[in-house]
Amino acid sequence: MRSPVKEGLRILQRTCLHRISVFFGNNLSSAGKIRTTTKMASTTEPLGEFPSWGLLPRKETGVVSLINKYPNYDGRGVVIAIFDSGVDPGAPGLQVTTEGKVKIIDRIDASGAGDVDTSTVVEASEGVIAGLSGRKLKVPESWVNPSGKYHIGVKGAYTIYPQRLRERVLKERKEKNWDTVHKALVAEAQRKLQAVETNKSSNGNGGNYLEKLTKEDAESRVTQLNALEKKYYDLGPAYDCVVYHDGEMWRACIDTSERGELESGIHLGEYRLCHQWSSLTEADQYNISVNVHNDGNILEIVGMCSSHGTHVASIASANFPDNPERNGIAPGAQIVSITIGDNRISSMETGTALARAMIRVMENPYYKVDVINMSYGEHAHWCSSGRLGELAHEVVNKYGVIWVASAGNHGPALATVGVPPDFQNDSIIGVGAYVSPDMMTAEYSMIEKLPGCPYTWSSRGPTADGARGVTVCAPGGAITSVPRFTLHSNQLMNGTSMASPHTAGCVGLIVSALKQKSIPYSPYSVRRAIENTALTLDVDIFAQGHGLIQVQHAVEHLIQYSGGVEDKVHFAVECGSERTKGIHLRNWPALKPVDVSVTVEPKLLNDTKAEPSEKLSFCMEFVMTCDAPWVRAPPCLQMSYMFRSFQVSIDPRGLNRGGVYFTTVKAYNASNVEKGVMFEVPITIVVPTVDLLHGYFYSSAAEVFRAGCVRRHFLQVPIESTWASVTLKASHSEKCQRFTLHAVQLKPSCSVKTLEYYKVVNLGCNESTTLVFAVRGGYTLELCLARWWSSLVEGQVETSVDFHSLRPSQEEVTLLCNEGIQRIDVRAGLRPEEIAPQACLKHHTQVLMPADSKVEVLGGARDTVPDSRPIYHLILSYSLTVTKAAEVTPKCSLLSDVLYESAFESQLWLLFDHNKQLMGCGDAYSHKYSLKLEKGEYTIRLHVRHERPDLLEKLTDLPLTVLTKLTQEVKLDVYTSFNAAVASGKKAHSLTLSTGAVQPIYLTAPSLSDKTLKGLGLTPGQALLGTLSFAKDELVRKAVSSHKFGRIRTMPDQYPLRVVVTELPCKKRSTTSSGTGTEEKKETKTHADYLEALRDLQTAWIAKLDSESGEQIHREVMATHPDHLAAQLARLQALDAGGAQNRALVIAQAKQIVSAVDTAPLLAFYGTKTDTRSDAAKIKTQMDKQRNTLLEALSRQGSAMCSDILQLPASERPQETLEQLDNIATEILKFVEASDSKVNSFFASYYQVRGFDGLSARIILRQCEEKWTRDNEAKLTDAYTRMGWTHAASLIASTHPLRFPTSFAPF
Repeated sequence: MRSPVKEGLRILQRTCLHRISVFFGNNLSSAGKIRTTTKMASTTEPLGEFPSWGLLPRKETGVVSLINKYPNYDGRGVVIAIFDSGVDPGAPGLQVTTEGKVKIIDRIDASGAGDVDTSTVVEASEGVIAGLSGRKLKVPESWVNPSGKYHIGVKGAYTIYPQRLRERVLKERKEKNWDTVHKALVAEAQRKLQAVETNKSSNGNGGNYLEKLTKEDAESRVTQLNALEKKYYDLGPAYDCVVYHDGEMWRACIDTSERGELESGIHLGEYRLCHQWSSLTEADQYNISVNVHNDGNILEIVGMCSSHGTHVASIASANFPDNPERNGIAPGAQIVSITIGDNRISSMETGTALARAMIRVMENPYYKVDVINMSYGEHAHWCSSGRLGELAHEVVNKYGVIWVASAGNHGPALATVGVPPDFQNDSIIGVGAYVSPDMMTAEYSMIEKLPGCPYTWSSRGPTADGARGVTVCAPGGAITSVPRFTLHSNQLMNGTSMASPHTAGCVGLIVSALKQKSIPYSPYSVRRAIENTALTLDVDIFAQGHGLIQVQHAVEHLIQYSGGVEDKVHFAVECGSERTKGIHLRNWPALKPVDVSVTVEPKLLNDTKAEPSEKLSFCMEFVMTCDAPWVRAPPCLQMSYMFRSFQVSIDPRGLNRGGVYFTTVKAYNASNVEKGVMFEVPITIVVPTVDLLHGYFYSSAAEVFRAGCVRRHFLQVPIESTWASVTLKASHSEKCQRFTLHAVQLKPSCSVKTLEYYKVVNLGCNESTTLVFAVRGGYTLELCLARWWSSLVEGQVETSVDFHSLRPSQEEVTLLCNEGIQRIDVRAGLRPEEIAPQACLKHHTQVLMPADSKVEVLGGARDTVPDSRPIYHLILSYSLTVTKAAEVTPKCSLLSDVLYESAFESQLWLLFDHNKQLMGCGDAYSHKYSLKLEKGEYTIRLHVRHERPDLLEKLTDLPLTVLTKLTQEVKLDVYTSFNAAVASGKKAHSLTLSTGAVQPIYLTAPSLSDKTLKGLGLTPGQALLGTLSFAKDELVRKAVSSHKFGRIRTMPDQYPLRVVVTELPCKKRSTTSSGTGTEEKKETKTHADYLEALRDLQTAWIAKLDSESGEQIHREVMATHPDHLAAQLARLQALDAGGAQNRALVIAQAKQIVSAVDTAPLLAFYGTKTDTRSDAAKIKTQMDKQRNTLLEALSRQGSAMCSDILQLPASERPQETLEQLDNIATEILKFVEASDSKVNSFFASYYQVRGFDGLSARIILRQCEEKWTRDNEAKLTDAYTRMGWTHAASLIASTHPLRFPTSFAPF
């Protein structure tokens, strides 16, 4: 997503001081306090008018002049699709067009985040439906439902809220429903505890058993209340959803009352048909609408995953009838809102959402989309192929939709344009961000107006494969409408996200004019007009593209030059053997001329369905020119409907080293040169500095930097180099200066983020700073230093670069545990280097194989490409066991780190606990999605989509990797000699390598008995991941691991380390003096052993059979083995499983077992610290078995007694029974704590019987933490209710449907 840089929140200190002086004048005393006065301050000059036109700039691009001249060319008759985070129909300016039509004609959530599974179908009984939440839903009499069938589901409000709204509502709910009650309960609990302690002090020390429990209960209540406050967790409201068909359309009701009162809930029809929307609640102001799919089985709740999309739509098309100065660019246009940001993964776009969005605009029977704006995007590793790129190609080149997209906020370095502008064909208009002087005044309240310029962070071209990337630039900031849930009417946002809708709005004006003039057009003719009429600025060519868009000139150009044979033709340019979109020479020494073959092919709109006569009649003659003396190209080209090729010669000799050069070969229609360029071949060449001082050092003289100034140095990185240190020194300024350092290397088939470093630094006069980042030898390095666009003072900076080299013999080191030692050779290739090798492990990785997989056709309108091409999906299920609380990161290696360039549409995974509660999600970029999980069993479901089921079938055995972060890093021993590694001798310390020297390093495998690794449950084939580093330099070791654009993918002097588990440590076998070297003979079994085994088999079956059969076997065993406790215990278990009717038998059976166990020897054994007997282990096993039998019998006896007594009022409970329960509890506590899993169920009931609900709740809570089940939850809410903690009980009860959903959440 093109996240807007909220520059309005970072106004310069000088500006702030200026504003203070404006507001308060001289009314500031020496103490800094504001003095008040009743007289208005006099002024010698009249106050100026507020420049409202600069809030949403329109003058700069000719919008105002066009609409003043042609009022009807305001976007009317045009539909703009907004691919974004969703558009709020309630936001100011987004209700009607200039013609009074509905502004937003359709709202779609393509991500699936708003989907509700409503496949459960029920019928009303006496006007009531049983909802999936367990509530009884009353159907209003006014509803019309001819079929009588209702589709029902449940949706959590927080799952559709954007993060900031979720945080606000959570805070408000806590303040309203929790804080006041909770604080009062805490105060009351503390008073009772103090009273208990006071009473105990007055009675002296000691006290009986019940008095101790009274104090412990009071302490427990205070502790639990404090813990509830600290661990407060609100899953949010769970709303029942009801879908039905009224005979005309599908309708949906969301029970926001949470009481089953559907009459007071939200009742909406499908938005496309009735344009109904509503706030989910009055407090949240979160406006939603609904769509229904698959014959009522899926309800799509459409909201917004952020405020971004509404702001974007307002720039493109807001209409304020009463205040036209606030209008967007095309106020007469209508909007289709398509949400591509997935709320489940922090508003990131997904392949599923993008595919559905494109399917919607390709072709549908309801409306024709003319323009797409997409202010989202990522960086791709390659653009030559990919499923989403194929669909985007169809959208533009088959269905004729004009697609405008933001270039990205990844500048100021070159080649930082992302996808979509960098899709596989150059068919999308990429837009850079420009700030005008009026914007500086109106939006940023700057003291001075500076010359207009590109924003510092605006992405620059060219693309890696040579296209411009940035087609045009447009104002990249605005103060306009945002969604109502923000509780703001408008907001300042900036970014190429804002420049793109400005351009899309301009395209809407152009299309509106052409439609009204009945002039045929295509995406190609419109784009060429925009390019040929753009205003070239005296700024960075890579940031502006063809220049600042000029909409009036573009309209007039199209009207004047309409009707050419080329208007429906796209000229596809391919360069070189790799068929790139342009010529981009970067990773080369630039020592000699090169010739590049260029192929140009004309392609008609919807080429496959074009009339043969159009192809036969196509014939054009071009004259070509290039204004760069270092490029030679042919002067002309004749073309019919087939590709033509020609050579371009590039001679870099004579160009200054260290710079970048751009030009184009332009082709004009020879018969109509005035119409402008028909196609161009963009050429970008970098001529790097090759000769470095000593082979590793570069410096530049001090350079002057003004606002927005960008200086670039291109260096050929020495082949041996592995990291660089850059030193910046400021001078000639008394004030602190802000600079952006952006270093980039382009690695083939890798995104710009692969070898990138970004840092904003503030330097005072004569201050210097040194920054360290990774480099790769052989690739040209761009060192880009930029002054922030809004800086008001000039400054000078000197730059120097030092390259370093410590290169290992292996880029990725793998150590097999069975090998024990791994050698790595380290070479200092450039200069002497100090080394201090370190190796550490940070993650445990395990590979999961699918437990289940299935390929299904999705179908339905939203998942079917036009021409009847249904999408299929593959769902893979994996089982994950977490042995202790940990942070995990699921990763599908085959599909990870690719999105737009992926061969498939989706790689979304959802992780569920054992109750099917959704715990977290992730998609293409796995490093972004880590989850903290408690001990337990989990299910991961992976979703992959494509229209070819045969491709999905090949992935049915797709493995999934799960990375678990170690609780503590594990250091590996490192040695400088093999013998030292073998003998665990002296470890490696720091040493100096001379230039060209090679030093062997030896790593030893970690001990799998290490306390950090021991509890991981490692199995052969699993691996431990970490890093290996060599440099001693502290600047290298402490280099930052993340920057503005996320994590740094290539860290300086860090190499991946993988330790593969090949075997597990075996338990040491005891050795004896006799029989050494001979095989131990098998012990011969006796008839007594047979009888004992037969007894054990019969015992095992006692609890498994029906009551009568089990009792018969029990008698048989007891007849022959009257002292066999295991049979007695099995019978007790069988009786207890029979339910309440067996309680008396359970109590009797338990008493029989207890009486058979002599507790004195048990207590004596467990009271002994050390047992030195030779058969101590065997004795311990026997004692543990007796103890556990005794504890289980006592626990079951006590539980049965508690169940009986709890049915009686407290006043009628027999004292004798209570004393018996006290005795049972006391007896158990001689052996284990009350929280022990073998007895905690009894103590939960016992404490309840005795009125110690605090202790009871504490035990139940621990049971819930071990495994949250419906029964445990019910017990906990009951305990809280008994103590009067109704706020906690209500919170748990209200979220019950979300903790225990009936099915997995849909993708």
